[in-house]
Amino acid sequence: MKELALKYGCNPNQKPSRIFMTDGELPIKVLSGRPGYINFLDALNSWQLVKELKAAIGLPAAASFKHVSPAGAAVGLPLTDTLKRIYFVNDTPMPLSPLACAYARARGADRMSSFGDFIALSDTCDEATALLIKPEVSDGVIAPDYTPEALAILKEKRKGTYNVLQINPAYTPEPLERKQVFGITFEQGRNDIRLDDPKLFENIPTQNKHFTPEALRDLIIALITLKYTQSNSVCYVKDGQAIGIGAGQQSRIHCTRLAGNKADIWWLRQHPKVMSLPFVDNIKRADRDNTIDLYIGDESEDVLAEGTWQQFFKTKPEPLTLTEKRQWIAQNHGVSLGSDAFFPFGDNIERAYKSGVDFIAQAGGSVRDDHVIATCDKYNIAMAFTGVRLFHH
Repeated sequence: MKELALKYGCNPNQKPSRIFMTDGELPIKVLSGRPGYINFLDALNSWQLVKELKAAIGLPAAASFKHVSPAGAAVGLPLTDTLKRIYFVNDTPMPLSPLACAYARARGADRMSSFGDFIALSDTCDEATALLIKPEVSDGVIAPDYTPEALAILKEKRKGTYNVLQINPAYTPEPLERKQVFGITFEQGRNDIRLDDPKLFENIPTQNKHFTPEALRDLIIALITLKYTQSNSVCYVKDGQAIGIGAGQQSRIHCTRLAGNKADIWWLRQHPKVMSLPFVDNIKRADRDNTIDLYIGDESEDVLAEGTWQQFFKTKPEPLTLTEKRQWIAQNHGVSLGSDAFFPFGDNIERAYKSGVDFIAQAGGSVRDDHVIATCDKYNIAMAFTGVRLFHH
């Protein structure tokens, strides 16, 4: 098949709409549903991300995409009991496969942003992964293949309208890519840079020059994630998964703050008070996730006020105080941070340190590099100048 007609483009008024190949056949098949324009943008961007993660790290990878940027990305490391609980996969009917672990991490890191996402899987979707996808609000999934059991589960989702795409993993696009803006065609070479090259992490201008193997793995995950995130972008990674992604901000410090706030929420969800919240029976998943975010954040009264808390909790929880939050966040360490371009000022490092960052990879080349380096040295942070910019538009 060379082309596929779509219902409409980005918006319902943008017709006609299609995806097509000028040469050869489309490398994707629609196994279920009727994916739209934005679905395909998310699917093709997210597939590239997980394919690169698998090649670089050697583990199954998954990504959760919204509006052509990742809400989460991860590789298939085993889950701790705590992570199983905060990702709500501690009572699965079958053991979690490595791919299912990758998906649980990618979806679970920022559940608010992942609501209504498009999922990418680097490997054949198995039954364990499909069972995790089944109850979530999601637009679709792309993978190189599906087991018969997994496909049957996914085809039943959303009354048979759930979008299930299969992509040819051997497909390689042309080296030049083109797009049109206002009737004008842009052309550039594809961004095929390898981000698992050890040489990227050899220029270390900070006093601390030690990157643990886990930090190097996480920095690679951060950079590959940023390669497919709308710029400006910053990504915090810990234990093989993105825990905070800031995308599409005009100011880099706003990126760093946004992603850092998300990383803090991920860490605060592991606080004993949060893990023991007494939710009412049969609370909807989206309501539960929203309630957790509100309880953790600055607007906790929205769910703790008299006459309101009864909608969400069996008994009124004690608030999580500002002091308790700060003390808990201060315990987070070993976080890796990637940036898609240089940090122009040391304020980015100051903010990153507050969220447990000990390792950084960024392009370097700012006129204020000396200030950025000095701020890293202030906190004993190891930082590499990769010399690589990863803008994505």
